[in-house]
Amino acid sequence: MKFITTSNINCLWASLIVEELIRSGVDCFCLAPGSRSSPLAVAVAENPRAKSFVHFDERALAFHALGYTSATRKACAVITTSGTAAANLFPAIIEASKRKLPLVILTADRPPELRYTGANQTIDQVKIFGEYVRWQFDMPCPTTEIAPGFILTTIDQAVFRANGELKGPVHINCMYREPLFKKGAASFFLKHWQKTRAPYTSYISAQKKLGTDTINEIAKRIRGIKQGIIVVGKLAGAREQKSVLALAERLNWPVFPDVTSGLRLGNSHKNVIHYFDQILLGRDRSRPVPAGVIHLGGRITSKRWYDYVEQTRPSEYIMALDHPLRNDPLHGVTLRVQARVDNFCGALTRKITKRGTNTFLARLQGLNRKIDRIIEEYFGKEARLSEAAAARLVTQHIPADSGLFLASSLPIREVDMYADHKGKSVLVGGNRGASGIDGTVASACGFAAGLGRTTTLIIGDLALLYDLNSLVMLKVAPRPLVIVALNNDGGGIFNFLPIAEFKNGFEKFFGTPHGLNFAAAAEMFDLNYANPASAQDFVQAYKIATQSRTSTIIEVTSDRKQNVALTAELQKRICKALGGR
Repeated sequence: MKFITTSNINCLWASLIVEELIRSGVDCFCLAPGSRSSPLAVAVAENPRAKSFVHFDERALAFHALGYTSATRKACAVITTSGTAAANLFPAIIEASKRKLPLVILTADRPPELRYTGANQTIDQVKIFGEYVRWQFDMPCPTTEIAPGFILTTIDQAVFRANGELKGPVHINCMYREPLFKKGAASFFLKHWQKTRAPYTSYISAQKKLGTDTINEIAKRIRGIKQGIIVVGKLAGAREQKSVLALAERLNWPVFPDVTSGLRLGNSHKNVIHYFDQILLGRDRSRPVPAGVIHLGGRITSKRWYDYVEQTRPSEYIMALDHPLRNDPLHGVTLRVQARVDNFCGALTRKITKRGTNTFLARLQGLNRKIDRIIEEYFGKEARLSEAAAARLVTQHIPADSGLFLASSLPIREVDMYADHKGKSVLVGGNRGASGIDGTVASACGFAAGLGRTTTLIIGDLALLYDLNSLVMLKVAPRPLVIVALNNDGGGIFNFLPIAEFKNGFEKFFGTPHGLNFAAAAEMFDLNYANPASAQDFVQAYKIATQSRTSTIIEVTSDRKQNVALTAELQKRICKALGGR
């Protein structure tokens, strides 16, 4: 094994760490340059099976790893040097923890004798990420007095915990003494391990399935619901999506799909109510009132849904998720089932007799078609290029073999509300764990790299400014990123909130206008650039961008107050059609 570097004990241990990670299925390494972490960097560079990505900003680097993991569903390793470099990983670790995405964090550190001594670039890195990591370990300084098997079993435990029942990030803090590289010699004796490519310790997870009595009890409760809704958050893939639709057909219930579910875009299934968020604009008789809800997958984007549930308080709120954590901000869940969505739906589908005509579903289908016509007419006839129009146009013209990454704040909400389901079905990503705007460009770059496809990112101006240096990642990106930048000169979401009535200081403290555009940024990072003036111009620019080999910024310039007025006018038309306000 020539890639097991034995130039000194630090390099030997680092080589064993990297090799065992690869054997355990973690073959992508995101690294930031640094001196203390040089043994780990050398180990990655010299291992022929290691895939690497290097970036100078640790915060953005971690978000890139997060995006890659969300696309591939494979754990990714992040390597940094000591000090504030490690602290900069925290935002992405929080997001990974909230979204249950596996990351293996390797932070280099000074030896224990330098802790609390005022030594340069030395902070307390032990348990620095608190409860946001699933497991952490303070790796001792390499020494010949510790058997190499210790290193391998530690890595095997870390990967197992990252991919465990509750997936998420793990942290190994690796202490190194100088000399860090190329001085002295070391050796190791693991003859059996050297002859294979298998991990030193293999883990087998306990197999769980819902028991017959449990399924019968759940089915009994569902049979008692005469008028129900299936609401769907983030799902793991096509298998879960198909199982949800199969259950919906058996129950003949409507499906309210979040934009991240995989059921919102490119899906014409008769049970899917694409514009449920807009239906909930209605009042009194126009609003559906279910006796029960089955909530499958993660949290959904629509705030109107949660407001509606809080007001109606269904007598049964059954939730199925594949982890044990509570996902119940309104404290209304009556039955919480820990199971994979496809297993849950499949077991129930076999136990429930197919139901006949459902007037509740029929009424929602009619409202859905009516709202679709109103939205299509509004954006078609007006022919104005607004933020909401751009979001809808992307869903109409995005190529089938691509990805879509949605920034938090307004972009994901506008796509969730106004996306055209008649477009293509694409994989949708977004940092909806903690829903921050930091690291969005880096996450989208990692998402595109993981997919291996051209990806469209819809992002607001502040989020893009926040992560501007991540545009340098596009120089080495395997596939281009199309960035649709919605520039309303500030924090546009605040104009939709009650705080907008705070006239004395609203612009300074919330609107935060910056007066910038992204033409110079595109030039600086050698990207294509377009600033379309109309919807027709936008479609042309977008089609060119999705076919280009170079990444592109398409800047949609808008006015915050006008955005509010356009949305209000559209919602007024919808409410009128619903017979409400």
